[in-house]
Amino acid sequence: MYITTQTIKKVFTASIVSATLLCSGFASAHQHTQLEQAIAGEHRSDKNKARDVFRHPKETLEFFGFKPSMTVVEITPGGGWYTEILAPAVKGKGKLYGAQYPDTGEDNYYSNSRKRLVKKLASNAVYSEVELTNFVPRQESELAPAGSADLVLTFRNLHNWRDEGVEQVFKDAYKALKKGGVLGVVEHRLPEGVDLKKAVGYVSQAKTIAQAKAAGFTLAASSEINANPKDKAVYPKGVWTLPPVLRLGEEDKAKYMAIGESDRMTLKFVK
Repeated sequence: MYITTQTIKKVFTASIVSATLLCSGFASAHQHTQLEQAIAGEHRSDKNKARDVFRHPKETLEFFGFKPSMTVVEITPGGGWYTEILAPAVKGKGKLYGAQYPDTGEDNYYSNSRKRLVKKLASNAVYSEVELTNFVPRQESELAPAGSADLVLTFRNLHNWRDEGVEQVFKDAYKALKKGGVLGVVEHRLPEGVDLKKAVGYVSQAKTIAQAKAAGFTLAASSEINANPKDKAVYPKGVWTLPPVLRLGEEDKAKYMAIGESDRMTLKFVK
């Protein structure tokens, strides 16, 4: 059978495309496996894993475009719930900065929070590559070297910083990110038409989007991954009435457990 040069070229090209797609599939599967392994890791407590059903870490991080090779910044990791996932998910391939309150040597919330996080990071080798930077609310802060980050994340923090603090941290995030980098925001969502004074701890999604745009970001997408329609946002102790805090203790506990954790906006912004 006579085979033309053109036929050979077509077969060769098709083989290259197939191989490329196959390799891409393997790479994608490996990335997902690395994230899934981090989420399932034995270093995470059963208590923290139990909250996965409310916080959806895999779906949330994938929505933000997370990859193990990325340079990631987590703003105020707090107790390290997401750090437990992010640290092993990027270890050896990417970089994780924890932009945490500085230890000023005083006995205050900021210093004690930093000390607790430092102690946690020293407790397990999975955190050995995490680098801490200093974040001070309502002050210009270097979350990471300028233009170095692929992804900056903040989980349930905006309500702590007041408007001027949110505006400043969005500017800080913009500076830390590479062009095309992503700012991922998850926050308790204020329902439309509900008075903020009656819904303590909740934040307007429209205002958050406007503040991010003012800092130079474009809203790329929003997701209902962390939505909870059962949450009506008006409670005796604000959002902390709901789990996991349960500020009222045993009072109406079953009622609030049935509601679950707060309704949360999940927003993806791009530089």
